[in-house]
Parts: sequence; C-alpha cells; structure tokens
Amino acid sequence: SLSRGLGQVTSMRAAKTALPPATRRGCLRAATPAALAGCSRGTRWLGTQPEAEPRGSLVPETLAEMDSAGSEFQQNAAELRAMGKQRLSLQERKRRRRALDALGVPDFAAFLGQQGVSLPLRKEAVTMLQLNVGLLCNQACTHCHVESSPRRTEAMDERLVEHILRVLAASPEVETVDITGGAPEMTPAFWPLVRGARALGKEVIDRCNLTVLFEPGMERLPDFLAEHGCRVVASLPCYSRENVDKQRGNKVFQRSIAGLQRLNGVGYGVEGSGLKLDLVYNPGGAFLPPPQDVLREAYARELDANFGIVFNELFTITNMPIKRYADHLYKAGELQAYMQLLVDSFNVSTVDHLMCRTLVSVGHDGRMYDCDFNMALDMASRGGGGEASGAPQLPRPSGTIFDISSLDELRSDAIRTGTHCFGCTAGSGST
Repeated sequence: SLSRGLGQVTSMRAAKTALPPATRRGCLRAATPAALAGCSRGTRWLGTQPEAEPRGSLVPETLAEMDSAGSEFQQNAAELRAMGKQRLSLQERKRRRRALDALGVPDFAAFLGQQGVSLPLRKEAVTMLQLNVGLLCNQACTHCHVESSPRRTEAMDERLVEHILRVLAASPEVETVDITGGAPEMTPAFWPLVRGARALGKEVIDRCNLTVLFEPGMERLPDFLAEHGCRVVASLPCYSRENVDKQRGNKVFQRSIAGLQRLNGVGYGVEGSGLKLDLVYNPGGAFLPPPQDVLREAYARELDANFGIVFNELFTITNMPIKRYADHLYKAGELQAYMQLLVDSFNVSTVDHLMCRTLVSVGHDGRMYDCDFNMALDMASRGGGGEASGAPQLPRPSGTIFDISSLDELRSDAIRTGTHCFGCTAGSGST
C-alpha cells in the first residue's frame, strides 16, 4: 500500500467536517461540471491518436523561460543574490507569521493545543521512507516547493545510497520507498536505490514528472520501471494544454500526454498488469483541491476519450504556502487570504493521519526531515523538538541518516511544525 503518504486522503473523506464558505467557494470553483469542462478550454483535442513523440530535451525551453526578462525566476534570483538563502527563508516565514497575526491566529502547535490535540506531535512506526535524491530537473514549475530546475546540481552520493540501503535492510517496518527530486530519474542515485529497495522487498514509488521520459538517456526508463515493478506517481495538474503549460512550462502538456501513453504502452495503468500508474493534481490557483472522486471521474473520462490514456488512482494535494508559491502569493497580494482559507478549513480529523506521523524524508545530503516541506524550509528533524514542546534539541550528532542504523530508532520523536502545516490539515488533508 501507499501507507498514509498517499492513501490517507480517501479514508478521511467520510470524516471531513463541513467547510466554511470561503473553502466551499474554492472547491466549487474547481469542481463544478462547468469548471471541469472549462479545464479543456483553449485545447484542441487530438482524439485517441498518440501525441507525436517529443524530440530533444526540454531543458533549453525551461532555461529560456527562466531567463526571460521580468520573469518570476529572474526576480527571485535577484532577491536571492541580494539577501542570501537564510535571510530569504526568514523573510518568507515572517510574511506567513504576519498574515496569521493579522487573522489573530497563533502558531500551528498552539493552534493544535486549542483544538485539544496532545502535543508535541510524535512519530509512530515509520512505514514510508521518502528520498529526495537531488534537485536537478528539466522543468522549473511555479509551485515547486523545493525550487528544482535545470540549474540545480545538488545530488545524493554513492556513500549515502549505500548507507540508506543498509538502514532499509534493518527496518522491516518500512513498506514503501518514495523517491522524489527534482526529476529523480536524472540523478545517478535513483537507479541503484530502485534496484536495492526492490531487492529488499520494498514497494518503490517513482515521483515522475512525465516529461523526463523524453530526456536524452532516458529511453529505457519505462522498461526499467516496469521490470522492477515500481509504482509511478505522475504529476498532471489538469487535462488541458493551457492550464498545464501555464503552471509547468511551455510544451509540458504535450510531453506529459506522450509520457502517459508511453507508460500505458509498457502496461502501466492497464487492468491486470499489476503496474500502478497514479496521477497527482494540485490546484492552479489559491484554492483547495476539489473532492478526489469528482476529479478522478473527470480525468478518466477526458484522458480516455481524447488520448486513449488509462490510469489507476488520482490524488489531490494542497499547494503549500512556501518557497516559489509563497512568493507568488505575496506579490499577488493573496498570501493573507490564502492563509485565511487554510486556517478556516482546518480539519482536526486530519491530524492523526498526517504523513509526517509515519514518514521520514531524507535529503540529498542525508539530513532527516519530518516531511518534504520541512526539507524545503531547512527544518531538519530534531528528535525531541517541535514548536513549544520544551523537549531537548538535536539528540543526534549530525542530524543525518548516518546517525541511525534502523528507522525504528525514530519512533516517538517529536515532529517539527510551522505555519505552513496548515496546508496539510485543510479540508480533507494533503498528500
């Protein structure tokens, strides 16, 4: 199974509390038949004929968009040069904090306490190990919380890969290894991690952006994934060309559709093949994702009718108010309204099912985090900490996975939280 890292959302539908008006407007805006039909606006369908096989790398196109005058990437790069990473991250946290102050909302941990939640939040048995193998990517998406791009060079080394596999061998409670990036397949560490984890009997998830399938050197990737029985979780924020390209970059939709067709061609998503192909949706604006069952039906209908594409499940994620997306919200004057939406949509039934309860995320440098979002914010696991917990800090020498021999050693560790955590407790929760 996908454990709580992906499977939590479906189980929480039944427990979902009524959403406030602002939230209902956001869901309706994305989920009504008219809105779903509008997802295809501006798109000329090609029928069930396969998309023309893309040729050449997407990287030059991505770099051209990043370097275009006045782009958000150029503005963000200028701010980074002027302030440095730490000061820029601090500024981002202060903006979220000021937005919550204006709403009269305390920090996340204190807010949980007001809802009767026992603090600090603590880890249970770790059943999912998430590995961010590197930040290199052929895309540079506006919502990317780890700010991946073709210019990022950070990557796992061989020594770290070998230690991770030793830890996995000593961690029978871990069911799933979730490999992400960047485009994880573009990092050399991806390939031995897949082989090693599968040899240990672990389920392996490849967080695939689909366009990577057409990068030079990736010709065998679909067959490699199929041969090792990997589960592919692929990003597709809409089933229309206009919306996908706006969020992810020019020509991404065409390559994504062709990528799905290529995966179908080796059996992924095909009934009876045993090869799982799941899609991930995230909103194209400052609103919460609509119900998964509504979206899945629309995706299945449109992708099959227009492209002959089949898939298994569809999961929704909430856009986290951090990094590129937080900066976008701030410059658009929407950060406070979005934080208001997340707070108003708080659902206490999500807390026991948060992915950070049973997941550990390991960065490309081996540092451990309670989730991928904390990694993006440089909030390494502290073992004892957590906001306002008063527990001792940094009980492990380096804060990396080299400090442990089994993931069971992390059981009962306190979980670090922050203002961004409202994103995972809004509505029906987020993957």
